[in-house]
Amino acid sequence: MKKWLLLTAAILLEVTATLSLRGALDRPALYAVVALGYAGSFTVLSLVLRAGLALGVAYGVWAAGGVALTAVLATIVFGDPLNAVMGSGMALVIAGVLCVELGAQTAHARRTHEEGAAS
Repeated sequence: MKKWLLLTAAILLEVTATLSLRGALDRPALYAVVALGYAGSFTVLSLVLRAGLALGVAYGVWAAGGVALTAVLATIVFGDPLNAVMGSGMALVIAGVLCVELGAQTAHARRTHEEGAAS
């Protein structure tokens, strides 16, 4: 559970940094938030990996979650477009990440079973 909470924090830091990057075009002081947000996001992402989440899963969820949340919030905050085609694309990315996660769980279960049988 801890690794998923950390991954959520990494996503939120990355989204904050990305939205701040857009905001910094008008308010240069936000570049500090950009730098801290990205640095914090990568730091927390490394903690997620140390906690045992597979790299493919961690990066996939981090990237997909960041893309989807950034797109939705950019629509709300900056009035960026978000249409059905874009929503479908985000849904496909999220579905792909879920497939990676399910595959990772299956591989882990198989490995655990094989190690148990070998003992």
